[in-house]
Amino acid sequence: MDFDLTPDQKLFRATTKKFLDTEVPLSTVREWASEGFRRDWWTRGAELGWTALLVPEDQGGGSVSDAGLLDLLIVAEEMGRMVSPGPLGPVNTVIAALVEAGGHAETLEALVSGETVATWAVHEPVSGFNPSAPGVTAVETADGWTLNGVKNPVETADQADLFLVTADAGQFLVPAADVRVEPVKSLDLVRRFGTVHLDDVHVPASALVSASVERQCLIASLLQSAETAGAVDRVFEFTVAWAFDRYSFGRPLASYQALKHRFADMKTWLEAIHGIVSAAGRAVQDRAPNAAELVAAAGSYVGTKSVEIIQDCVQIHGGIGVTWEHDLHLYLRRATVNRALYGTPEEHRRTLARLVIGQQGVIAKGKAA
Repeated sequence: MDFDLTPDQKLFRATTKKFLDTEVPLSTVREWASEGFRRDWWTRGAELGWTALLVPEDQGGGSVSDAGLLDLLIVAEEMGRMVSPGPLGPVNTVIAALVEAGGHAETLEALVSGETVATWAVHEPVSGFNPSAPGVTAVETADGWTLNGVKNPVETADQADLFLVTADAGQFLVPAADVRVEPVKSLDLVRRFGTVHLDDVHVPASALVSASVERQCLIASLLQSAETAGAVDRVFEFTVAWAFDRYSFGRPLASYQALKHRFADMKTWLEAIHGIVSAAGRAVQDRAPNAAELVAAAGSYVGTKSVEIIQDCVQIHGGIGVTWEHDLHLYLRRATVNRALYGTPEEHRRTLARLVIGQQGVIAKGKAA
């Protein structure tokens, strides 16, 4: 993603890439289509540090470069290149919330070790990704809280041990044993979703997690954009190789000027994808004032161009590109799901416009004063 990766980050990227190439090649991704991901595999990923990067050292974590979020984006991008399964985004979003809230030491330790899998139950059945207006109600009782409502879709719902549920009175940790989960069909072969029903679920007062939903939104959306960037990068890579290997009328496809122009356009868009994801990652890592703007810009641009690039690559492959045996559809499925999960490009553009207009209003008031 960046040309200025530190030696430790380069080693971390190489280690992650080798692990994914060896343990979950695309043939394995297809095999796991009916089960999502395997817990022992996820635990091994946690041992590589995938779940510790956002956790301070004094709480059992540690980053590669003292910029844990940027290190985590490296993992997300490499997982995107292999269309890997696994709850990288959901688990780390929950971890980020627990670190910010403080406390919950045992839960945090279990998540970092990979022993426990958690996911963020934030989507609403009707309004979708709308964390500012949660539909789950939380009523305070003498010894805790009682939750009622439905969340859908929830990633990794059928494989999670713990849910971080957004409700009208805050966010709450809810054990999987206390909810009812209905599987939901997903376009992505290995990324599974479910509907989570909370019917008079009682949790203790300690289950309340006092963390910023806004920062969780930034981290979740950013991880998704980084993963999509990796997926598009890989598709472009093997499509270029295909164009040089495939001959038409005695010439490689890559020699035709019309295709050269298309590849040039796609390469420009791809570099812009990497650029906006990198800029957004640094802003969120540094808690910059414009972090929300850059994350929205990344969500809009990556969501739009990723699908366009992959669709172009499908066309360049010709008939083989639309077969089940070819890997292209795995990447198109992942990019299409990612495009809508934490806000569509249109929703991100509306968010960006709202933020920019708000800043202009503040500037205008300052000048008037």
